[in-house]
Amino acid sequence: MTDGGSISVAVVGASGYVGGELLRTLLAHPRVTIGALTAASSAGSSLGAHHPHLVPLVDRTLLPTEPENLAGHDVVFLALPHGESAAVAEQLGDDVLVIDCGADFRLQQADDWETFYGGDHAGHWPYGLPELPGQRDALAGTKRIAVPGCFPTVSTLTALPALAQGLVQPDLTIVAPTGTSGAGKKLAVRFLSSEVMGQASAYGVGGVHRHTPEIEQNLQLATGVRPHVSFTPILAPMSRGILATVVAPLHEGVTDADVRAAYESAYTDEPFVHLLAVGQWPETKAVLGANTVHVQATVDGRARKLVAIGAMDNLAKGTAGGAVQSMNIALGLAETTGLTTVGVAP
Repeated sequence: MTDGGSISVAVVGASGYVGGELLRTLLAHPRVTIGALTAASSAGSSLGAHHPHLVPLVDRTLLPTEPENLAGHDVVFLALPHGESAAVAEQLGDDVLVIDCGADFRLQQADDWETFYGGDHAGHWPYGLPELPGQRDALAGTKRIAVPGCFPTVSTLTALPALAQGLVQPDLTIVAPTGTSGAGKKLAVRFLSSEVMGQASAYGVGGVHRHTPEIEQNLQLATGVRPHVSFTPILAPMSRGILATVVAPLHEGVTDADVRAAYESAYTDEPFVHLLAVGQWPETKAVLGANTVHVQATVDGRARKLVAIGAMDNLAKGTAGGAVQSMNIALGLAETTGLTTVGVAP
C-alpha cells in the first residue's frame, strides 16, 4: 500500500461513538476512501441521523453487516461491542486488513478472557499500541490488529518508562476518571445526564474491571515481570477524556532526576506521547480530539512513591486514532498520516 493509491475502508458499527470517531479521523486521511458503513439495528437509516457532525457523510445509508457489503475493501474496522467481532472477522478474507476496536483479540491468555469477559477466548492478534517495545515490528504488514482498550493505552504509557527502567516496584495503583462516551451508546440509567452531571462515581472496584489484565499484560511485555495492578475507574461528568494517575513504590535511591530522564528517554521521539514541561500537569481538555497522550511524572519524596499522570481522549488516541495509527504502520504508510496532535480547547 505504499504505491500512492487509494485505500478503501469499511466501518462496521458506524452508528456508535467509536464508529463516528473512526469516520471523523478517516475523513482527514489523505489516502483513504470511505466505503461501506454498516450497522445492526440502525441499518437502513442515514449516518446523519446518528452523526450530524460528519457533514461529508450525512447522506450515506447504513447497510446491514453482511459479508457482501464488506467485500472488496482493503481495510475493515470493527467498532462492535465486546464478544461480537470474532464472528464478523471469520467472514473476512486473509487479504483484508481487519482492525478490531473491541476486546475480542486483545488478551493473550485464555484464562484472563474467561475470568474478566466470560465465554470462549477468540485468540490474540497483533496489539495496536505502537509505543510498546517491539510492537511496530509486530504491526508492520499484518492483516489483523487488536486495538487496545482506552484505559490500558493511557495507563500503560503513563507507567511504562518508570517500570521499564526499574525505577519502581511492580506494584501499581491506578485511579482514572473518564467520560461517559467510554461506555458507548447503550441505554442505562447510570449514564443519564441527571445521574452523571454534578457528581463522580467509582465503578469496577476491587480488581474486577476488564481492563486490569490488559494493563498487566502490556507492562509485562516491557519488563518480563507481570506487575500487580490495582485499577479503579471513576465515571466523571464529561463526555470525553481520561486522566490516569499511576502511583508505585520507588526503589531505593531513585530521584526526581532519574524519573525525568527515564520519561525523556522513552518519549522524546514518540510522535503521539507528549512529556510536559517540569511542573506542568496533564489536563483532559488539552487532548480532546487529538491522537495524543500528555504525560508527567514526579517523585513523592515523603511517601517514596512515583506519581505519574497521563491525559488522553478515550475516543481519539484511546480508540479510533490509535486504530488509524496502527493501520498506517500495517500498510507501510508514515505512522502520523492523517492524525493530529492538536487538541480542542477550551
